[in-house]
Amino acid sequence: MEIRLQKIIADAGLASRREAERWIEQGSVKVNGKVLKQLGSLADPSADSITVFGKPIPRKQEEVYVVLNKPTGCLTTMAEDKRGRTTVMEYVRVTKVRVFPVGRLDFNTQGVLLFTNDGELAKKLLLPKYKVERTYKVKVSGMPNEKTMKRLTRGVHIDAEKFKPIEARIQKTSGKNCFLIMTLVEGKNRHIKKVCEHIGHPVIKLQRIQFGGLNLTGLPLGACRFLSPKEVRALKKLVADEPVLTRPTKKKR
Repeated sequence: MEIRLQKIIADAGLASRREAERWIEQGSVKVNGKVLKQLGSLADPSADSITVFGKPIPRKQEEVYVVLNKPTGCLTTMAEDKRGRTTVMEYVRVTKVRVFPVGRLDFNTQGVLLFTNDGELAKKLLLPKYKVERTYKVKVSGMPNEKTMKRLTRGVHIDAEKFKPIEARIQKTSGKNCFLIMTLVEGKNRHIKKVCEHIGHPVIKLQRIQFGGLNLTGLPLGACRFLSPKEVRALKKLVADEPVLTRPTKKKR
């Protein structure tokens, strides 16, 4: 059966679909000896010879799901850092199967980070349409007042960029600063930091404490674990497409 080339690569656990698409466009993927740069190209993994960077892709592997309590001071990337900085992949060594991070956390952000070789699930979890919740514990400078908190719940515009409403509450105070619990359903680049700076309360410390129902319970900083079958089912349920209901047609008499 012919399948989109980027899906075959993602299903083989080599990369996310987005990264696979970049590989295709740069000419690093061949099918039966021919370079294919067109996105949407089809191939049959059971019949065609498919190579990536000159190496045959492996058979589709067992799907693996791992959650890491990411520490600060490490990059969310699969590649080695040219500056020699630590990457998240150095913390995920519980499996020999190649997995990739679902989304990213900034260098100095810690907390829940999911890894998998399930490209289909990873892609859906990041799509805004499924409204997968991300919850953060955020230490900010100063004390946001009621008016400022309402701005978050209404959503904000920063230059030409629109940020959707954020569910936010003050958890506790700490001297002249305070901790907020913030829940959102989209994950733009430096999302929390941009929004907090925009409302006049820059982020001092940022920790993601929940992603799609996964949390840090029993998971020390820098540690990782496999997801249970129940947790995997729960994640897939979050992004399951509801069947389209149609009214039965009346038979003509």
